[in-house]
Amino acid sequence: MILRSLLFFLGAVSLAAAQNAAPAVQSQSNAGQAPGQPAIRFEDATQQSGIHFVHSFGSAKLSSLLEGTGAGCLWFDYNNSGRESLFVVNGRTLPPDMTPNPLKVKPNPPPHAHLYRNDGNGHFTDVTKQAGLDPNLYGIAVTAADYDNDGYEDLLVTSYGKVVLYHNNGDGTFTDVTKQAGIKVTGWSISSTWLDYDRDGCVDLFVGRYVQFDPKYRAYYAADNYPGPLDYAGQTNMLFHNNCNGTFTNVSDKSGISAYIGRTMGVTAADFDNDGWDDIYVTNDNIPNFLFHNMHNGTFEEIANNAGAAYGEDGEATSSMGPVAADFWNRGMLDLWVTDGSYNRFLKNLGAPQLGSSPPKPDWQGFEDVTAASGISQVEGQYVSWGSGVYDFDNDGLLDILVLHGGLTHMIPMEHTLFRGLGGGKFEDVSRQAGPVLSVRTVARGACFADYMNDGKVGAYVVNLGSEGTLLHNVSTNTGHWVEIKLVGAMRKGDAGVAAGNPIARSNRDGIGARIEVFAGGVRRTAERVASSGYLSQNDGRVHFGLGKATVIDKLVVRWPSGIVQTLTNQPVDGVLTVREPGRGEPR
Repeated sequence: MILRSLLFFLGAVSLAAAQNAAPAVQSQSNAGQAPGQPAIRFEDATQQSGIHFVHSFGSAKLSSLLEGTGAGCLWFDYNNSGRESLFVVNGRTLPPDMTPNPLKVKPNPPPHAHLYRNDGNGHFTDVTKQAGLDPNLYGIAVTAADYDNDGYEDLLVTSYGKVVLYHNNGDGTFTDVTKQAGIKVTGWSISSTWLDYDRDGCVDLFVGRYVQFDPKYRAYYAADNYPGPLDYAGQTNMLFHNNCNGTFTNVSDKSGISAYIGRTMGVTAADFDNDGWDDIYVTNDNIPNFLFHNMHNGTFEEIANNAGAAYGEDGEATSSMGPVAADFWNRGMLDLWVTDGSYNRFLKNLGAPQLGSSPPKPDWQGFEDVTAASGISQVEGQYVSWGSGVYDFDNDGLLDILVLHGGLTHMIPMEHTLFRGLGGGKFEDVSRQAGPVLSVRTVARGACFADYMNDGKVGAYVVNLGSEGTLLHNVSTNTGHWVEIKLVGAMRKGDAGVAAGNPIARSNRDGIGARIEVFAGGVRRTAERVASSGYLSQNDGRVHFGLGKATVIDKLVVRWPSGIVQTLTNQPVDGVLTVREPGRGEPR
């Protein structure tokens, strides 16, 4: 923690010195942009939304690493309504043996996670108790996927002490099936994600763990406020293979994942080397990050150092928070954006063979840190960055970055930053022109992003440490055209998983791991359907593309995890396209 505080101080000083179905068209946007008028703008829609969530870190005063980590959130369509609902993780009141500053009066009702059903028109209803989601956990993060391929997304909540898997019953309720599913995780679990690492049609589960936290250990320098991550032993991460029958098998050792001790903060899974198999990128706290390369045989090789993704630009292991995979250069390769305790990291993918190359170790060149050249680090050095989202917020065809900030070991509120994409890996800081809400200082942690209004404009929910969260409504004007792709894989509940390469293989129902290419207006834009993204959180499962002035999608290509390549032509814009994976005997 001393190192993190020092890096934060140095960053601030250097900144001061430097100065197949037709879509249901749900909304229409105006192409173009008025000269001189800001394209991206957000407003605080919390009060009128019906979302009144207050995060609790469980004590009267911030006094431990556990309390300072915060919590995340999730957007998902749990009731298949066509609208994204919100799940927010919470802590709980800590007993005196867990904190030196216990609450004198325990809150009633006690803090817990909340599920807010999207009623449409920007309004939400708290349905937590009706849904059976009132867990007695010190919750940290959440991720969702349809692990049994029954057509309904299920929930995995991580916490201090255990994880809980909630099965979506399809009637608006959830059931805790952790034990019968065979998922057992001890210690402090944190960011986790879903991926189909063996491409058998059933999503597997990666669970990141942080440190071996001891609440009784209180040796630290006063300026640090409490012991930091390097004061505790690290932990191994865990991988559970989905048996395609509602149960999982712990393959952490067999896969090679447990061979590496880390201090996980964030995780995302995507195909970074274009070999058609998802890899796992793990951000660690004050130690090098991990990149677990998928070897196509159920095992992973850790290659972050050789791939240029282990350290910061100057070779330092800093406080990496939340990773996001996105194609910033429209080259069909996924780059990495990683929030950090200091300058953040913008990693450009240096190139890979054409998607689908068969060797397990293709001639991939890894990443190059281009943060300073992007125009981002000069601004971000004064902040501690946590949750973030990479989206085309004004639908002009270029990706933008929204970053949420907050004090590290002290409750220091900070304003937030928005970088508008200029193309070519360059950005401009438009934070103070994007609405007063981004200038309101909070102690932010997790953030999740979604088009919750179904109007093509991506908004966000921000979890603020120890206080009320914020719903950011995207009210950008003069925006371009857009499309959102909802994928439905062909795998069904009860289908047996098959080995990769089998001609009857089907993809998981959520399409997690599918690569989407959209050709419109002479530009190819690429994205992958992922689960977790950013810090402790997960975004809208529909993949959003801003299209600028393009009024038609000339070609849409979906490369499913099963190996099927599906092509659609002449598709409409300004709506949600549902694309279903072809089954046996159906056209592609």
